[in-house]
Amino acid sequence: MLRIRSVEPLDEYWIRLRLTNGEVVERNVRDLLYGPVFEPLLTDYRAFRRARVRWGTVVWPGRLDLDPDVLIWNGAAPADPTVQPQLRLALHRPLAAAEVG
Repeated sequence: MLRIRSVEPLDEYWIRLRLTNGEVVERNVRDLLYGPVFEPLLTDYRAFRRARVRWGTVVWPGRLDLDPDVLIWNGAAPADPTVQPQLRLALHRPLAAAEVG
C-alpha cells in the first residue's frame, strides 16, 4: 500500500510528497480545503505551511488531515499495483449531488 513518507509545503497550496516507494510527487490541494473545518488553512497561509506527515498522510494542527489515496491518486488507489501516480497534479474534490444537478 503506497503511503506518504514526507511533505514539503510549497507556494499556492502545492505540496511536495515523498512516497513510501521513494517517488516524489507534487499536488495542489487548494480545491480539497473546503468547508469550515479547513477555513484556518485558507485564511492563514502560515497554518497551511505547518503540514506534517502522520500515519502515512498529511496532517495539520487541529486534527485536520486528508485521505492519502486522494493525495496520491486523486481518488481510490488503482487495482493494478504497477500503476504509478502522476508526478504533478491539481487535485479536485468530488462534487456533491446538489452541485451536479
